[in-house]
Amino acid sequence: MMTQRIFIAIAFLTGLGMIFIGARFLLAPETAEMGYGISFNEQGDFAFHYIKGIRDIFTGLLLCAFVLLNERRALAITLLAGTIIPLTDMLIVLSKSYNSVQQALPHIIASVICAVSGIILLTQNKPKTNENATIH
Repeated sequence: MMTQRIFIAIAFLTGLGMIFIGARFLLAPETAEMGYGISFNEQGDFAFHYIKGIRDIFTGLLLCAFVLLNERRALAITLLAGTIIPLTDMLIVLSKSYNSVQQALPHIIASVICAVSGIILLTQNKPKTNENATIH
């Protein structure tokens, strides 16, 4: 039960972090780009940044909504399926000759958090409620 609560809190904080990252891509695209680990010669065209920003905001909102609505199974499946995003981001970052594992580290950590949290939340038994209990 405590483990489950910890991973639900981690998922919520991850969702808030995704909202922050997405907002940064929308509001300060060049700064966010450096934090992401790529160099993109946009010449004033921030379309990529806006696409990434809205994707991250949506993902963060979805994670937070599942936590707030107590949808543990949906949260777990979303985290597991969503692991593809930081894994792919990591591969993109590592495919650039100017990057090293250091720039990919946030994506590696995010992949581990998503996978482990998803597995724990999916495999933990849901707490049983006493349906026969009466309120006095």
